[in-house]
Amino acid sequence: MQAALALAERGRGRTAPNPNVGCVIVKDGKVVGRGWTQPGGRPHAEAMALAEAGDAARGATAYTTLEPCAHQSPRGPACSDLLVEAGVATVVAALGDPDPRTDGKGADRLRAAGVAVETGLRADDARRPMAGFLTRQAFGRPHVTLKLATSLDGGIALANGESKWITGAPARAHAHVERARHEAILVGRGTYEADAPTLDVRLEGLEDRSPRRLLLSSRHPRESGGPSPAPAPLTDAEELGPRFRGDDGWEVVTSPQAIIDLTDIDHLLVEGGAQTAAAFLAADLVDRLLLYRAPILIGGGTPAIGDIGLTDLAGAHGRWRLRDRRMLGIDVLEEYERTR
Repeated sequence: MQAALALAERGRGRTAPNPNVGCVIVKDGKVVGRGWTQPGGRPHAEAMALAEAGDAARGATAYTTLEPCAHQSPRGPACSDLLVEAGVATVVAALGDPDPRTDGKGADRLRAAGVAVETGLRADDARRPMAGFLTRQAFGRPHVTLKLATSLDGGIALANGESKWITGAPARAHAHVERARHEAILVGRGTYEADAPTLDVRLEGLEDRSPRRLLLSSRHPRESGGPSPAPAPLTDAEELGPRFRGDDGWEVVTSPQAIIDLTDIDHLLVEGGAQTAAAFLAADLVDRLLLYRAPILIGGGTPAIGDIGLTDLAGAHGRWRLRDRRMLGIDVLEEYERTR
């Protein structure tokens, strides 16, 4: 199952609206097939693993991170049917599929065909690779990660606005890996105007995984304009509706709550700036926090986060759980999960 979970991570940020599933097929103590959901959502992980296993799948055990689907699609058959046809003897699934089109039906179909089914193995670990799909199913919105790169005293820029670079190269490379694991990346209007960000993935071999670019603003860029050292003026949002996609490839979201309308985005990375971070935190829409902290002091510069509306310290406690802490060169990365 650990191998299946690792395979599931390969598809993260590339399979929406389908879940990024991993599957390993084992027979006589040997792995005979491996698969993970492919870009765009097809083939599914089980289909890929079965194709690799071939005849060796008969009598084998399939370990999959999510209950095999039960619904038919114009893009391919149901995975529960494929597993039955292949003669798999046992299916071990980490999680049940909350999609109402499957939700227990896949396991029922397998059992009805004589396939032994076990569920719940490494369930907590399986929720993390598929957090985007599960958040969409539970809350109808993408899973949101807020990324902050700060000094020891919580600053993101000097008083004169200089912000490149607070963290070192290893931390910045890690942040680009995170970009590659998200379908979309969002910044606020201040960052858009001040930095003219490209928001692409600048790591060799991952350039094609650059996410869609979103701008949080109550007003929209003109269709013919785009981020530049002097960005095009913004026009009134009321004339263009809640979201807009211009010829420059930028989409505009007029409020944090509007992310519910985004299509084919299950993982959203919020990168800046301070007011945008505060807006998402105040709306309680941040599920994961990545805090890159450099061993420097700024003093009197720009804080990482604006006012999030807390009126007492009691409301700040119990919200975040430390998930991981590691060194990236001389910088420290801390990963926190929102407790809900």
